[in-house]
Amino acid sequence: MTRTDPLARVVFAALVIACFVAFILTQRLKHTPTAVQRFQLTPVFSPTPAGHIKEELLSFKLAHAEKVTVTIIDSAGNTVATLVRNRPVARYKQFSLRWDGRRGTAHSYTVRGGAHGTTIVVPAISGRPAPAGEYRVRVTLHDQHDRPVLSPSSFTLVRK
Repeated sequence: MTRTDPLARVVFAALVIACFVAFILTQRLKHTPTAVQRFQLTPVFSPTPAGHIKEELLSFKLAHAEKVTVTIIDSAGNTVATLVRNRPVARYKQFSLRWDGRRGTAHSYTVRGGAHGTTIVVPAISGRPAPAGEYRVRVTLHDQHDRPVLSPSSFTLVRK
């Protein structure tokens, strides 16, 4: 007759319970919506006189209404342009911006209405042109302790 150690039974029970809790937490996280949703970017743009698409068209939705700062970052993670700072964005409404490929911080904005009730913010940036290269969008959520969220994909600025 084999005898089992009581400590081994306790450890085994604890491991089974831990696995069950981890499964429940994983399922809950899997069904929680991400804070920034539906990133849409123009894959390539060229803010030159010969360029077909002269502005980067970017947009996203938020799971919760809050203030955001939207920046353009280069492939090294450096901020190239700040499009909006502490701008309130409604939840589940596509928020659209345009970037003309210039460095710096927007000093003013033009707000237009777009198709299907979207709001399009066009920042005025008077800095030097940014160099050709790969860029990403960073959305900083202020109500979530300045949590930065990067766009899942990048876009290319072409200068020819």
